[in-house]
Amino acid sequence: MIIEQPAKWLRWLYPKAIWRMDSSERSIYLTFDDGPIPESTPFLLETLDKYGVKATFFVVGENVRKYPELFRQIVEKGHQVGNHTNHHLGSFKHWTATYLIDTYECQLLIKGEAPLSGEKSEGTMPLFRPPHGWMRHSIYYWLSKRYRIVMWDLVTRDYSKWLTADDVYDNVRRYARNGSIVTFHDSLKSIDKLRTALPRAIEWLQAEGYEFKTI
Repeated sequence: MIIEQPAKWLRWLYPKAIWRMDSSERSIYLTFDDGPIPESTPFLLETLDKYGVKATFFVVGENVRKYPELFRQIVEKGHQVGNHTNHHLGSFKHWTATYLIDTYECQLLIKGEAPLSGEKSEGTMPLFRPPHGWMRHSIYYWLSKRYRIVMWDLVTRDYSKWLTADDVYDNVRRYARNGSIVTFHDSLKSIDKLRTALPRAIEWLQAEGYEFKTI
């Protein structure tokens, strides 16, 4: 549970970040990190379409540049998009200025491919999620002024080579709750497990009476 659901001390590190939505509503917020890529994004979109679910995709700018049509499909299908940096940077390996510039470059790509896709309306801050779930505090300080920083209430660990599709599905069943922001990955590490785990997870959540929303 230390990994699947963040500890309170971790939430305290980034007090302005969104970790969980309204706990009084029986709603779930599906999110997908790292895409878009041709090996996984089409399946995710087809599955979400099949069940009538809208989700939030935290995209890597370099992937948006390489696969603009896939990115446009995400937007055209009514899904929400957020910023996941331009090159999937780990904040502790780079200077603050380098990280901020990389994030800005990603936002330019997002807006260039689909204007306002990262901003629901004028005056609403775009969404940002840091790769690996960590930021230097200096980065957090500056980004929190310009972005709504979205973390997670449940990370499914679909990226782990030690977990099976059944394990990923079980993590959803075990830890999902009202207002959970659930993190999957639009990546090569995850797709083989998600082909089984994602449909099963959505069906279970629907059977449990959860409504799917975007942030």
